[in-house]
Amino acid sequence: MQETISPVKAHEREIFMDVLRGFAILGIFIANLKSFTWYEESSQAVGPWLVPELDEKFAFLHHLFIEGKFYSIFSLLFGWGIALQFKRAEDKGVNALPTIRRRLIFMLLLGACHLLIWPGDIVFFYALLGFVLLPLRKLSDKTMLITGILLVLSPILIYTLKSHWQWLNAPSDLLYGIGSKLDEMFFGAQLASDESIANFLKDANWWEVLKGDVSGFFYRYGYLFFVSRISKVLGMFLIGYVLGRSDFYQNISQHKTILYGIIFFGIVIGLPANYFLADLMKNHMSDYWGLKIEGLYLTISYALGVVPLGMTYVALFMLAFQTQLGKKIMSVLAPVGKMAFSNYILQTLIGNFVFLGAGLGYLGKIGPVYYTIFGVIVFIMQIILSKIWLKYFYFGPLEWIWRSLTYKKLQPMKRV
Repeated sequence: MQETISPVKAHEREIFMDVLRGFAILGIFIANLKSFTWYEESSQAVGPWLVPELDEKFAFLHHLFIEGKFYSIFSLLFGWGIALQFKRAEDKGVNALPTIRRRLIFMLLLGACHLLIWPGDIVFFYALLGFVLLPLRKLSDKTMLITGILLVLSPILIYTLKSHWQWLNAPSDLLYGIGSKLDEMFFGAQLASDESIANFLKDANWWEVLKGDVSGFFYRYGYLFFVSRISKVLGMFLIGYVLGRSDFYQNISQHKTILYGIIFFGIVIGLPANYFLADLMKNHMSDYWGLKIEGLYLTISYALGVVPLGMTYVALFMLAFQTQLGKKIMSVLAPVGKMAFSNYILQTLIGNFVFLGAGLGYLGKIGPVYYTIFGVIVFIMQIILSKIWLKYFYFGPLEWIWRSLTYKKLQPMKRV
């Protein structure tokens, strides 16, 4: 077979995936705004953008309806997209593997650049796990689906084992230790606590923020190991891969019973589990970090609640998109989804500028009520800008760079 594949043409894109990706970008931004603002539910801070009682209710609703659901959808879409690339190549009789590997390598490099401006980046993490997904693609659909579900549920077992044998948490401890040493080297002090990091970011200049992001990388990946994010995301990659390889969406009329089943499970099991999750995250996070029994309850609630409710969102979108009205309304999100990478980075730049002390300095001054409103306003702005941009160009600026590097030649950018 040939060794390379050509870029996907604009007319070959799956509009629904762009819609769902746009929806995920909105949810991810609102979820990330807690990190950008460094809002703490236990904070006694006062100000015009803090409304304690209402903020507390909004924080609970975020845990209930947003926490983890949207990165789960994004993970699903990642696996789905990789599957479509392989499927399209097979239909044309070409070998997609070298091109997809190259795509992941440059995704890794772009993610590394993003990590230098915000440690909460997911691009680098997804690219790493993308290399793990590649050999697993040879599994059958049934085996891949079962493996994906088991991986999503595996944090329950992992947390239980860590509670009994805390040496299993060594990777997290090692990464946290490296972060602390870098802080001491850069700043002469450790910034391990949320309070110390927030106080640092209130006064730091951009150069200090950059150095803080370097050590922040190790804190971030220590966190990812602790919460077993690797197995969760890889599990969703596999489920998404099955979705793409099986042409599930192309034959959605034959799968409505499955979609209704997902929605039923998400409401009957997922919603109550997320309610318990929200309560536990509000009252027992210290127990979670301390590997106590309440932490195990939180882990169980997360495993049984987050992905089922995220999949319920996907199922509802699939069904709604089959209607003429639903397609018309939801297609508004497509431009943002088509430029998802550029919009994701733009959200970081806006978040840094608005909240860090080196920018406008609103860190710690805005609660969930107002940062949710802010997130929606920014997203509406991104819809408008994306629509205007795509009127003149085929791709977002970062998508164009990524594609050009992947296919080893400059891609056509401006619409003729």
